Amino acid sequence: WLNLNCAPATSSNQQKQTNATAQFKFNQRIQSHMKSSNLLLAGGLACRLHQAYPWTQSCRTVVRQRTVSPSRMTETTQTDGGADADAEDPASLRVMVNGMPGPMASAAAEACLRKGLSLSPVAMTGPDIEPSTVTVTDDVTGRSADVRLIPANEDGREEIKSSLAGIREAAGKENVLAIDYTHPSAVNGNAVFYAENDLPFVMGTTGGDRDKLMDDVVSRKAFAVIAPNMGKQIVAMQAGLEDLATKFPSAFAGYKLKVTESHQKTKADTSGTAKAVIDSLKTLSDDDFNIEKDIEMLRDDESSLAFGVSEDALNGHAFHTYTLTSPDKSVQFELKHNVEGRTVYAEGTADAVKFLATKVGSGEGKVYSMIDVLRSGGLE
Repeated sequence: WLNLNCAPATSSNQQKQTNATAQFKFNQRIQSHMKSSNLLLAGGLACRLHQAYPWTQSCRTVVRQRTVSPSRMTETTQTDGGADADAEDPASLRVMVNGMPGPMASAAAEACLRKGLSLSPVAMTGPDIEPSTVTVTDDVTGRSADVRLIPANEDGREEIKSSLAGIREAAGKENVLAIDYTHPSAVNGNAVFYAENDLPFVMGTTGGDRDKLMDDVVSRKAFAVIAPNMGKQIVAMQAGLEDLATKFPSAFAGYKLKVTESHQKTKADTSGTAKAVIDSLKTLSDDDFNIEKDIEMLRDDESSLAFGVSEDALNGHAFHTYTLTSPDKSVQFELKHNVEGRTVYAEGTADAVKFLATKVGSGEGKVYSMIDVLRSGGLE
């Protein structure tokens, strides 16, 4: 429910009647906005009307959001546009998941709902995709949310910025964050957009110019989590390998490295996880492995099946095998991490959003990795 309650301490009968008429018109405008949009944007409208009409200075906007699930019913109340929402409450966060209706972005949006986060009512989609509204539903909790997808072209970005202002008024600026699972070609442009609009973000999209990505974000003092992999166990493995390479460089000197990775055929770039792991293995082995040329990338169903991928996971998997072989081929070490589906990445992404929310407002912006999230205990 959304309503404006006015109770001036003293006023004449004529003033009371004027206030009552204005209040009725005010609530009519808000309710009309709610019918065409949603609670968050209506709340933002209420905040702007508060500022526009002097008679509302003695008034209080009351927003009550009721969430009903099969197991329980909860009711929360926010006052004065919701800017005082408790930052420690995951439901107070509004997450703009960009890249839907793509499968990874959609999985991340579902994971946000599953972990108690709330979705932004608008999000960016591909520049050539028609505007539309999708319903995101988490099958585990039964929670759902409607999200309007806006093409990331010039006009669409202006619409996103306008909507973002209303959402921030309703939820509080520091409670609005973004997730990016778009396309490698969009990575750098999107990162600049987030940074210049002071929107903390989790970058799950791989590819693009990674050096430029880091430079752009750091130079603009933005808050972000940027990582090639969001899976908890894989992040832990990466951290262990980095530590091993730091403590025992060249321990596998002379060993030759071979890497094979398989992903769904829609993945346009080389595995970012493979690149990160290879960096550590190269330090351990002193091999001159060329990441751009020497990785064997499998992107067709026949090759993926032969590599061990289940048929029902062909549209969503990440299989990696790294092999270190001694010069005389008498010793061989093999490291594998195989994932079918997207759940492990999606839930790690949602955890990264919760972690980042605790950092926003703590001074100048900073770029964090998923290892930072893991070290903080933020991966559930």
